[in-house]
Amino acid sequence: MEAGGIVTTVTDGDTVVLDDGRVVRMIGTQAPKLPLGRDGFETWPLAPEAKAALEDIALNRPVRLGFGGEEVDRYGRVLAHVFVDGPQGEVWAQRAMVGQGLARVYSFPDNRACLELLFAAEGKARLGGLGIWSDPYYSTRAADAPGDLLARAGQYELVEGRVLLAERSGGRVYLNFGRFWKEDFTVVIEAPALRIFASAGMDPLVLEGALLRVRGWVDDRDGPRIEVTHPEQIEVLALR
Repeated sequence: MEAGGIVTTVTDGDTVVLDDGRVVRMIGTQAPKLPLGRDGFETWPLAPEAKAALEDIALNRPVRLGFGGEEVDRYGRVLAHVFVDGPQGEVWAQRAMVGQGLARVYSFPDNRACLELLFAAEGKARLGGLGIWSDPYYSTRAADAPGDLLARAGQYELVEGRVLLAERSGGRVYLNFGRFWKEDFTVVIEAPALRIFASAGMDPLVLEGALLRVRGWVDDRDGPRIEVTHPEQIEVLALR
């Protein structure tokens, strides 16, 4: 943990600028996105509200930064958990935003600290229908509706369904959620990710028959799929 300085600008619901000029990306979360000068980029629902909420939490206040993995991304942004010295005590900005339903858990294989606490906050917000969880844009998608998932290709989604078949092939593990792997939803776990699973004592092959919630970027490659790069992208809702 280190002193970060004063937040002088809130860029959006998961990014702030400090008084020394550093841009801090609040790791572990993804808030609704604003265009921020990107041509053709449409504002996500509740993006202005998320920015306003983070301004209420952090703007013009001193912060401390906590690190749990990679500390700087390829854009030069600091990757940190942000702890705000607020009028009622210290506030963990990530958990506050997720707890209000104005951000969701968004993790990376090289930055996985504190996710259990963030998942708990997200679960409460989702059950309460807070913020993004009351907007269809962020609805959890059904794994057995591949057409709907293909329509969301290129988007970060939460997908729920039961694994019909878990198999290893060509150094990868495939979790198939339908009988027709070229059409139905599939989770792909590549060899580097399998090593992360193994180091965590997890074998994705045991997930056959399990009801899962998977989060990640949907792409269209022989039907809709999500590539899972680390275990925290998969939540086990029920076993066989």
